[in-house]
Amino acid sequence: MATTAPDDSVPDDTVPDDTVPDDTERYRRGWYRYGWASHTFPTIVTTVFMSRYLTSVAEHAVGKHGRVHIAGIPIAPGSLFVYTVTAATVVCIVLMPVVGAVADRTGRKRDIMLGCGWFAAGACIAMVAVSGSDWQLGVVLYALAFIGYSCSIVVSHSLLVDLSSHDDRDRVSSVGWAIAYVGGGLLLAADFVLSLFVGKSTLARIALSSAGLWWILFSLPVRRLLPASTGVGLSAPARGSVVGAAFRQLAGTIRHLRAYPLTLAFLAAFLVYNDGIQTVTTVAAQYGDKELQLSDTVLLLAILEVQFVAYLGAMWLGRLAERFGAKRVVLGSLVVWLLAVGVGYRLSVGVAWQFFALATLIAIVLGGSQALSRSMFSRLIPPGVEAQYFGFYEISDSGTSWLGPLVFGLAYQNTGNYRSALGSLVGFFVIGFVLLALVPVRRAIEAAGNTPPARV
Repeated sequence: MATTAPDDSVPDDTVPDDTVPDDTERYRRGWYRYGWASHTFPTIVTTVFMSRYLTSVAEHAVGKHGRVHIAGIPIAPGSLFVYTVTAATVVCIVLMPVVGAVADRTGRKRDIMLGCGWFAAGACIAMVAVSGSDWQLGVVLYALAFIGYSCSIVVSHSLLVDLSSHDDRDRVSSVGWAIAYVGGGLLLAADFVLSLFVGKSTLARIALSSAGLWWILFSLPVRRLLPASTGVGLSAPARGSVVGAAFRQLAGTIRHLRAYPLTLAFLAAFLVYNDGIQTVTTVAAQYGDKELQLSDTVLLLAILEVQFVAYLGAMWLGRLAERFGAKRVVLGSLVVWLLAVGVGYRLSVGVAWQFFALATLIAIVLGGSQALSRSMFSRLIPPGVEAQYFGFYEISDSGTSWLGPLVFGLAYQNTGNYRSALGSLVGFFVIGFVLLALVPVRRAIEAAGNTPPARV
């Protein structure tokens, strides 16, 4: 199992995990709890409310068929949200690997993770002020929350390496995803109850703000449960700031990436198929609302169902990975995702049970495909640069996709049809499947200097 830094470079209260199993379990509980707290962002903010609410606010400002303008560029209200995701991700492409480099260099993963997360949670709390035609405020606050969450989750992902061995990483990653879905699901259940008493706009503003409050409240104990320093860490730079040293370290990592072509091959496959996964989950509520004309009650119940079925799905796929290997299970999940896009394209307008059936199908593979992809990638990273590499990984994870939303937004803007926009995502799953199938995962693990598990 990965250990913390030597005693001369970390605080005295940090003890190597291999020698103190009880502390390892406590650290894992802290990590799981952060997932429980932070998953309100992709669930409540991104998937359920902001995608639809920002569209409605923009439509209120210019009309359904009008255009909002950013830097003189005309944008259809139905495309505003996915374009916001795309623009914020461009910032994250630069920022996340740098944050990862700082985390690797200092070993202060806990504080960096919480700091970025609480910044994002604060932006979510401020979303209570988005009302009427204030689409500009909504865009800014969502972009800030998106960037903060993305930087936070980069560091969270890298902690998986510090808190698990190669053999139990699939299980630990799957448990983490499963618990995160339950956390998001419980708050969503409370939002569903609230929807019975308040209107759409009020519900959205309260739900967005409460997601930030939940995030801060349940992540407060994480500071006590996780050690102050984890990972190998590096000595203080001889000159300049830690950030400057991190930039130099990151530049060196990028130069040496070509030494791990199989890791890059996996990353390319992941960036493609996960872009499809994240885009489907991001636009699901918008698609159900605008194209299928389903009520808020149906949409909330369906997405609530996803949270708890995804818990079971993540645990089940984690067990399948122990038997068949993570790569085979992820490949199988991509076939199901492709089927889900096809089913979604053919759903009838206003037929709730079809949407519930599709939600169940997606939920079965949602958590598992994400958890196993994370654990697979963690084995392909050279020791000591985990957070930096997860910075590249996170570019397309946990809602930080950019090409999928861009393709979806362009398809909608050019056709005015959400079904055509959904159909444009098929290629992500087909190409991603082929690219992943071509990656020799066991050889890639060994090339990175790590020990493969019994089944890969």
